[in-house]
Order: sequence, then C-alpha cells, then structure tokens
Amino acid sequence: MVKEPVRILIVGGGYVGMYTALRLQRKLKPELKRGEVELVVVSPDPYMTYQPFLPEAAAGSISPRHVVVPLRRVLDRCRIVIGEVRSIDHARRTATLSTLATEEGAGTEQLTYDELVLAPGSISRALPIPGLADFAIGFKTVEEAIGLRNHVIEQMDIASSTRDPAIRDAALTFVFVGGGYAGVEALGELEDMARYTARYYHNIEPADMKWILVEASDRILPEVGEEMGTYTITQLRRRNIDVRLKTRLDSCADRIAVLSDGARFPTRTVVWTAGVKPHPVLAASDLPLNERGRLKCTPRLSVDGTPHAWAAGDAAAVPDVTAAETGKETAPNAQHAVRQAGVLGDNIAHSLRGEPLETYSHKYVGSVASLGLHKGVAHVYGRKLKGYPAWFMHRVYHLSRVPTFNRKARVLAEWTLAGLFKREIVSLGSLEHPRAEFELAAGGKHPLDPKLDPKGSS
Repeated sequence: MVKEPVRILIVGGGYVGMYTALRLQRKLKPELKRGEVELVVVSPDPYMTYQPFLPEAAAGSISPRHVVVPLRRVLDRCRIVIGEVRSIDHARRTATLSTLATEEGAGTEQLTYDELVLAPGSISRALPIPGLADFAIGFKTVEEAIGLRNHVIEQMDIASSTRDPAIRDAALTFVFVGGGYAGVEALGELEDMARYTARYYHNIEPADMKWILVEASDRILPEVGEEMGTYTITQLRRRNIDVRLKTRLDSCADRIAVLSDGARFPTRTVVWTAGVKPHPVLAASDLPLNERGRLKCTPRLSVDGTPHAWAAGDAAAVPDVTAAETGKETAPNAQHAVRQAGVLGDNIAHSLRGEPLETYSHKYVGSVASLGLHKGVAHVYGRKLKGYPAWFMHRVYHLSRVPTFNRKARVLAEWTLAGLFKREIVSLGSLEHPRAEFELAAGGKHPLDPKLDPKGSS
C-alpha cells in the first residue's frame, strides 16, 4: 500500500501564512522531496501584502506591485489555492472552502488535512454607524491604498474645476477615523503628498484642504509611548491637521461627517482605520476561542487542548512568557507575527519528527512610524527618536523586513529615484473600472453614473 502524504493546510497567505510555509519548505525539504509531506496554502489573494508599506504606496513613494510578494514564486514547493475557507470541522480534519471556480457554479470544495495552521489574519472592525458602509474606505489592502490615493487626487481635480463653494469644501475635506498606526501613517503620507500636489493646481493652496483625525481615546500611537504620541499630535497640528481626541464618528450619511463633539463636516472622503476584529472563519470552526474571538493558544503556538491545530498572528491569543504579569498576551502586530511564524514552522516539523517543541518568547522592542517624507517617530529599545532620524530608521527597518531580495532591491531603487526626481501626481482611478469607456461606447450606461455609484467616485 502507498502511504498518503501528511497534508499540512495553511489557512491564510499573510505574514504568518507565508512565513510559516517558507519555514516548512526549508525544514521539511527531505520529506517534501520524498512525497511524505504536502503543503497546501489557501489564500484569498495570490500575494502577501507587506502592510507597513501601504502608506508609502498610497503616497506614491513605492509602486503597488512592490508592496506585494507573489506566493507562487516564493512558495514553489507548496500547492497554492486561491480561495477562502468558510468553515472548519477539526474533529473530522475537514475544511470547506470556496474558490474562484465556486463563483462560476462549481460549488464549495471539501479539503481534508492532517495538520492545520490557522493564520487568516483579521478584518476591519466596522461599527453600525449611519453611512459608514456606503461612503467610507478602509486601509488594509493595497487596492484600498491605491484607490485612496487616486480618490484624493480626484477630489483635488473636482475642487479645481468648480466655483461652487459647497462642492469645493466637501472635496477638500478629508476625515480619518482611528489614531493607530494605519490611520496616522496614512494621514501623514497622504497629507504630505496632497500638499506637494497642490503646487500644480492654480487655484488650490495647501491651506484650502482640511485634514481631520478622529480618535476615541485620549492619545494616538500608543505603541510609541505617551511622550512620542504627544509629539506626534504637536507635529500634525503644526501642519494644520485637526486632531480630535476623545471624539467618535457618529454618522457620515449624506456625505456629512458628524462627530460626537457636535462638529459637522461636509466631506467626500472618510477613511476608517478604527481597529480590527478576528476573521469570521474562527467562529465557523470547532476550535476553542477566548472572549475576544481569538484562538486560545499555548506558548508553543498550538491551539490549546486541540492536537494537530496551530495558530499565530492576529488570529491567535498567544501567552506572553516575557511579561511580568500572568495572563498577558502578545500584541497582534507584524513584529510578533513574523517571529511566531518561524517558531510555528519549526514546531510543526518537530511534531512530525517526534522532537520536543520550542516555546515562543520575544520581548517587544518598540515601534517606528512614518508621518510623511523625512518625518517620523520611534521608540525602540527605550530610545526615543523623532523627525528625520526616526523616519530613516523606519525605512531601514522595514526594508530589512520586506520579504525576498528582489523586493528589497526594487524598493531601494524606487526610494533612490524618488530622491532624484519629482513625485508622480497622476490619478489612475479609471483602472478600477477598465470597461467603463467601452460600455459607454457600446451604448450602455456609464458604470460611474452617480445614480449607480453612491460613492460618486470618478
């Protein structure tokens, strides 16, 4: 009888999914060659997005294709399935997934496995705020980042081409909700880009634009510490950015942002970065979850009390063995995710070979954040940096962390060229609707008709 290979199913192609698969390719190279092990990666996208570079991609400092890593190229010993896992029955070692073929009528697929790695990441935590689903945009994917860049430049085009003060004011008002990394870095980079772009408009000055940051707590960027957070607020306000703490977005219906402090801003741009929540596939499984909906894990990155199930990253509640107090968990960020993936890959290999498992232990070293070109804050190993040194550290750190030498070289080349030449200020919003002109020429309705497109993006 031919023995079936051990199938390791990796759900998710993000930080943890891709890095775990890379580690397993290396650790299980002999077994993969002999056909004793099969690696299957299920991901909704054929690439991994390096999210720390999204703000720079939105600002045009990095090309969108250099922010992503193609899974099929780097995971050449894995079977890549483009789709989403809808539910998991771990008792039967079965996952139900939908693929691109499912949308064509092929139906869902049942995939059996021997070892399960859950790394689906997280999704935006949207609240039931009137108008949010209709008019807001997130900032978690490269598509959203480039779409937001195009949208900001398009709003400047709208404002430049009208004399109506109401339309102009709404087009030049940009509201960002959430004072964490995503919100602050996206706001800082895009404001910097828009300020530069304004020099090419004869009737728009940087002072004409309103940039508003809304944060429900009493501080922003808690990861870099209170002092650096306060410094960041000061710097943003010096750039004429309206930072509102202890404030919530109550509504954005009818293109009017209504805040909890009573302020009302007509706007065509609301960017939602106010937190994330666990991926829905976790709730659609028979695996143990904590009160926040994350998987209960051990310090060895196995799912607590569940053999042959592993997890790390945003989906996993991993005990922090370096913390002084008991019960503390590692933060769901890239710094932990990448390191957990390495230990996770090693432990799966150890488990298959009957070897002792390793314990994940990493003390948080600090954080860096970019606030635009040549501007940033950092709190690393107890040292606090701001301005150009922090911005430079931000670039060096993330250049060292972006996967593959190919990507490092391309990103470095783009940064070098950006320092020698002027910024690109072109909006390619039509890329989001490639058939628009042909449909119009063929006699159909234009897909960007305001009656059909409630967001009214051009």
